[in-house]
Amino acid sequence: MADSVFIDTNVLVYAHDLDAGRKHEMARQLIKALWSKPVWPCISVQVLQEFAVTLTRKGVSLQDVRETARDYAAWGVVENTVPLLEAALDEMARWQLSFWDSLILAAAREAGSSVIYSEDLGAGQDYGGVRVENPFA
Repeated sequence: MADSVFIDTNVLVYAHDLDAGRKHEMARQLIKALWSKPVWPCISVQVLQEFAVTLTRKGVSLQDVRETARDYAAWGVVENTVPLLEAALDEMARWQLSFWDSLILAAAREAGSSVIYSEDLGAGQDYGGVRVENPFA
């Protein structure tokens, strides 16, 4: 999974949210481009969970959410584990992030990603070798 980018939940959600306007189209184009790269991006189980919750709240059918999540599971997926939890707590202490953002950062680091595409986490911020890029900026 090394040399891949890590995709945060908001990018996936915008790619499927027809009401997201400009962000919907930008996210769709980004996801399409990422599928064509020789090294696919990484996500975490947390990202898939948040994606499923958000889309079902927006009225997307469980079957559609399930199928789409399975498609994204073809990418590198970082599992929720106790060592990942401990790494997230370390990130939380070091960077003063929320627990959930720390878990994203820890998962990206575990995946070997040097870039996180996210609307959150502070665009342009470098967290010890993992940089956040806002694809909507």
